[in-house]
Amino acid sequence: MNYYLTAIEGMPGMLDCAEGVLADFRKNRYKDAFQKIYLENQPVLEALEQGYLMVIDKDQYLTNMAEALADSACARVEACKRRGAKERVLMDLNLAMAVYVLPMILEYKGQSSKPFADKALESWKARFPKTNLQAAEFTYIEQGFHKKYCYITTAVCEVLGRPDDCYELNLLRNYRDTYLTSLPDGETLIRRYYDVAPSIVKHINQSECPEKVYQGIWENYLNPCIRLIENGESESCRRLYEDMVFELEKRYFTRKAEI
Repeated sequence: MNYYLTAIEGMPGMLDCAEGVLADFRKNRYKDAFQKIYLENQPVLEALEQGYLMVIDKDQYLTNMAEALADSACARVEACKRRGAKERVLMDLNLAMAVYVLPMILEYKGQSSKPFADKALESWKARFPKTNLQAAEFTYIEQGFHKKYCYITTAVCEVLGRPDDCYELNLLRNYRDTYLTSLPDGETLIRRYYDVAPSIVKHINQSECPEKVYQGIWENYLNPCIRLIENGESESCRRLYEDMVFELEKRYFTRKAEI
């Protein structure tokens, strides 16, 4: 069996599978969708692992695989003629990578898994400089749904010394699960949050002064949101909540291309 060919030719297929189940990135559907495409792509991951164990230049081997994956995404973006369409396609590809492809790679737990995830991120960022993806394991993302993580809010409250069941977190969770989910575009907003929030938290934690950043998020967004909810100003809170997601996404999830 030619493990190299099986693996490198299977890279675009992993992305295809992930794009095909983006609509299943929901609390009650994500686990089944992930397990289904993981099993479908397990032969590719197995070939990747076996080839990795056999080759001498392991770094170049993984680079070739990562570039095949990134090149496949790049071709899809470039095939779009209109700028707006390019941005929408890239958004879907980023989500597919963040919640399916990278978690699948890490789920295999082979010797090649972590090094390949790192290479995949490196090649992806080289093709799409404005993106700033981070690799998260399937269990981390899945638990986020079932534990109803408010990733950013939880991180802020931890820094401020508040417990997981504190008044502020429970109030914001209830707001999300009642008011936001009732809006026509509420699920879209929540889905966008779950897409970017884990990476945002990781990047803040890796910054020079994460405590200062979290304090700023509390003062500028979360505490004002709490006051608005308490005053019955749910729509004003939604607008501020959207501003928070947008600003943090711009600062920590995407970045300007280096000149």
